[in-house]
Amino acid sequence: MKRLKLGALLVSLAISALLTGCDSDNNNRADVPDNPAPAPAPAPAPEPEPVTVGFEVTVTNLTHGQPLSPVAVVAHDGTLRGWTVGQPSSNGLELLAEGGDNSEFVMAFEDAGSFASVSAEAPLGPGGTESLSLSFAEEEGVLLTVATMLVNTNDAFSGVTRVDVSTLAVGESLQRLAPIYDAGTEFNSELAGTIPGPADGGEGFNAEREDVNFVARHPGIVSRADGYAESVLDQSHRFDQPAMLLSITRTE
Repeated sequence: MKRLKLGALLVSLAISALLTGCDSDNNNRADVPDNPAPAPAPAPAPEPEPVTVGFEVTVTNLTHGQPLSPVAVVAHDGTLRGWTVGQPSSNGLELLAEGGDNSEFVMAFEDAGSFASVSAEAPLGPGGTESLSLSFAEEEGVLLTVATMLVNTNDAFSGVTRVDVSTLAVGESLQRLAPIYDAGTEFNSELAGTIPGPADGGEGFNAEREDVNFVARHPGIVSRADGYAESVLDQSHRFDQPAMLLSITRTE
């Protein structure tokens, strides 16, 4: 009988120990949450830095006696144009070609979505050279328009429009000779009071359009030297060649 009681006691102790162990396991599992917090999301990749392109336009005044009004340079796409031969001048082009003020000409490009623009701060004298730089976020199909007035005229301007510079590599250049155009907005009277340059110091811009009202290649001036006694211009103001040499270089 003693052996049976001892055996029963040992079995009882074994069962008790087993139950205690199970309770301990349950308590440990209770410390682990059923839905653990998710791992934090990785930080987003940084935005790539925008690519910038830049151009330098070097302008040389090729005339003998024609100061050029502050030169405007505009970078734009293929939908925009500074002027079209045979078509009327825009209001901005008229203001530039009659008075040398390029602000409205440039603003029209900016309003239409040009990439960038720059203007010289002062006129460029005969034989003078200056460089203008502009840079902007990289775009496809970049074209340049450059324009200025020959200030000892009624409404002559010089420039190029829609020059494709999109294929230039950094350090590469191209050159253009800029023809001379007649804005067709003011009669080429050469009379005192009608020319804004130093040859006269006259009015400059007049909103009334009194000429053919379309852009054409300029026929040149007459001047007193050719017997036009009422002209305020002389032979030094003549031109029969492009007014500007342009050198355009990709800088970045």
